[in-house]
Amino acid sequence: MLRENDPESVIQTITESGLRGRGGAGFPTGRKWASARSAPGDEKYVFVNADEGDPGAFMDRSVLESDPHAVLEGMTIGAFAIGAARGILYIRAEYPLAIQTMQHAIEQARQYGFQGDNILGTPFSFDVSIKIGAGAFVCGEETALIASAEGGIGEPRPRPPYPSQEGYMGKPTVINNVKTWSAVAPIVRNGAEWFAGIGSEESKGTAVFCITGAIRNTGLIEVPMGTRLEDIVFDIGGGAEELGRKIKAVQTGGPSGGCLPRSRFDLAADYEHLTEAGAMMGSGGMIVLDDTTCMVDLAKFFLGFTMDESCGKCTPCREGTRRMHGLLEKITRGEGEEADIDLLQELATYVKDASLCGLGITAPNPVISTLNYFRDEYERHIIDKRCDAFVCSELVGAPCQSACPLGTEAWRYVAHIARGEYEDAYHAIREANPFPSVCARVCDHPCEKRCRSGTTGGQAIAIRALKRFTTDRVDPLTYRPERTAEWAADAPSVAVVGSGPAGLTAAHYLSLKGYEITVLEADAEPGGMLVSGIPSYRLPREQLRKEIGSLIDENVTVRCNTALGRDVTIDGLFEEGHEAVFLAMGAHKSRRLNVEGEDLDGVYPAVQFLKAFNLRGEVLACGRVGVVGGGDSAIDAARVALRQEGVEGVTVFYRRTREEMPALKEEIEAAVQEGIELRTLVSPTRILSEGGRLTGFECIKNEPGEIDASGRRTPVPVPGTEEAFPLDNLIVTIGDVPDIDYITDMGIEATEWGTVRIDENTLATNRPGVFAGGDVVTGPNTVVDAIAAGKTAAVMIDRFLRGEILRQPAVARLPEVYVEPAMLSDEELSETDRAESPTLSVEARRQSFDEVEMALSVEDVTREARRCLRCDLEFTETKEDEEEHVATNEEPVLSN
Repeated sequence: MLRENDPESVIQTITESGLRGRGGAGFPTGRKWASARSAPGDEKYVFVNADEGDPGAFMDRSVLESDPHAVLEGMTIGAFAIGAARGILYIRAEYPLAIQTMQHAIEQARQYGFQGDNILGTPFSFDVSIKIGAGAFVCGEETALIASAEGGIGEPRPRPPYPSQEGYMGKPTVINNVKTWSAVAPIVRNGAEWFAGIGSEESKGTAVFCITGAIRNTGLIEVPMGTRLEDIVFDIGGGAEELGRKIKAVQTGGPSGGCLPRSRFDLAADYEHLTEAGAMMGSGGMIVLDDTTCMVDLAKFFLGFTMDESCGKCTPCREGTRRMHGLLEKITRGEGEEADIDLLQELATYVKDASLCGLGITAPNPVISTLNYFRDEYERHIIDKRCDAFVCSELVGAPCQSACPLGTEAWRYVAHIARGEYEDAYHAIREANPFPSVCARVCDHPCEKRCRSGTTGGQAIAIRALKRFTTDRVDPLTYRPERTAEWAADAPSVAVVGSGPAGLTAAHYLSLKGYEITVLEADAEPGGMLVSGIPSYRLPREQLRKEIGSLIDENVTVRCNTALGRDVTIDGLFEEGHEAVFLAMGAHKSRRLNVEGEDLDGVYPAVQFLKAFNLRGEVLACGRVGVVGGGDSAIDAARVALRQEGVEGVTVFYRRTREEMPALKEEIEAAVQEGIELRTLVSPTRILSEGGRLTGFECIKNEPGEIDASGRRTPVPVPGTEEAFPLDNLIVTIGDVPDIDYITDMGIEATEWGTVRIDENTLATNRPGVFAGGDVVTGPNTVVDAIAAGKTAAVMIDRFLRGEILRQPAVARLPEVYVEPAMLSDEELSETDRAESPTLSVEARRQSFDEVEMALSVEDVTREARRCLRCDLEFTETKEDEEEHVATNEEPVLSN
């Protein structure tokens, strides 16, 4: 190249290659070089922008430390092309190893004649020096970088003139990023066509991304430009880091980039497509976000960074970012108003349009993109006073309480248990939950999933086990629920259809408000799926019936064997004098497999199989039993079948992996311990028969395919892998739906999924006076969610009957009651593992329906409760101090 002495051909090669700047907006490198070469003057400069100020980014640093000569070679070629004799490597002081490595590489290049005077015996001379920056993010902007390199304050200046015309010391200057310079030598060596053959139509070559966040495989990756985000996140990144978490977004382009939702992961990662979607390539930072990330808080974090890093030279950036950040703080504190969203949008547009440099122009991107794609999270913070990612502390309070659909103050009863105050603990549970004993056994414990003891690197507190200990130990009669109105002969009457957890909860709370309640139950006894679906080894019938009985008082009448659509209608209920109706029929109809042989003798829907045994004691299973499905009903059916006389073995068939089974993990593990076989990654193809009776079951093997909306890989059948299994019974449970084909004839709208359509905030159906909640609305869901729906229904029906507006302003649920701490020391905490509940032996389980899980001991309970981090104290300790000072007429001491 030097001997040919044709700088123009070098620039032509770079131009034809399509190389664009890898450090920002992707300006064509060849055009920048051509502009500098044509600029008048003999003194010109090339710069390496190695400032890399993005939080958590390390792309440039890795190149500088591992392949320094690639950068020097690119600088030398660029200097030759534009006619520069000096190069400056601008690098932040926080990179001492990179500085040392580059200094050593420069000295090596000089020794071998690749830098200095008359390089390789040619007239071309070029030398590189290092300029150490102070780490100001704004110096990533090229005019601010030049100002800093000149010894001034790192402030941007208006353009034009552009640096390629008038840059460092007023001379023509080319500034490129580390990755751009390192791509130059390979292009010159292999030709423009080689580089242009990689990547997308407008964005050529490869892109280096620093992929971090909630992803399994973090680090640096190099992919062709235009690679889909889907492929980067799931194929290369390996998907969500934590099993069960859903990836919801990716943030690209550093603090000034944008956030793209899961629905846009089909997007090509290149300059054009990312910019059009509201993000940017930037320097290659890519942060993967899961459902533990609050998008409002994320926008606040990045805007706070750019606000602090603003040089302050122009008013739109200096004041606009500060004003936006203040609004975001207000929203995350739970003080936001709906008008704040429009104001944020307006401010972001103004800052973007009026700022002087790239920092100010792009600073609003995180706000704009999250408003575009995650506006519902802003509204949730403002309207509902909730942060569903459990990040904004002033909306979350204690995560265990906030995670509970009932708002149970788990921290409070755990604190009482730690002090040995068991009756106080029971009252704290019962105040929020009419089914404390049930939830102590079958709740899916969302409180534990959000417990800070678990999310901060340790083990979550065994909250459900502590509840179980308390409900077993304390007589329920010690708690008397507060009645807000006494029963009267002329009290309004409400009909509740369904006596599951949603229906009985609504009936209980409406009774406490003085209403006369009639509960209609299609089966022979109240309880819904609690009685008919959950086996007694998980939920003992005596305990369950006792708890149900405590909720049926003189205001509540239960009519069993009475089904809506068969025995009564909604019109008929109103004609009987009921002034409101709550539909809580559950989801008692199993979906069909839609395969040949599904109607054979010996094939049972799981709901039918469980009801037959739990309600009527009928034994349907025998011989070899297969169960299709992976949810709680599937595992319950399998374990019930295993315990029935004459059963030789049980196999569960599931179309995904064991890790993706939706059933509670502890129940799956218990099933395996009991000898139930799991066959995963298989799908049914047909049911085999002889003489009209089931003889076997044929499956085809699956392999994981594309990631679907649930964040799991779609099972893809593998042709030619069919396998038959001899069976005597097959239990099918691939999902249950409400049995409400009749509902539209009664004037009630249904959804396309066969559930009752409601207003999610009020539970009101389209028909005045008719409300619905629980599984009939959501499909199969958790017990605690059904109870929560019943509590909400009671509130809404009460307001409806009083003629009040149904929806009321939301209030953040924060700890209010102070309980003196009794906690383990840090040393004790580090040596104490989570308490595990004892269980019956496997041999004993298979012979009976006795309860499998037993209560913890007093010693275990005390130690476990004292592991609690007491998140509540942040809110209650200060209040306690203030009240104490008021009582003693002292002024409270305020900390700075």
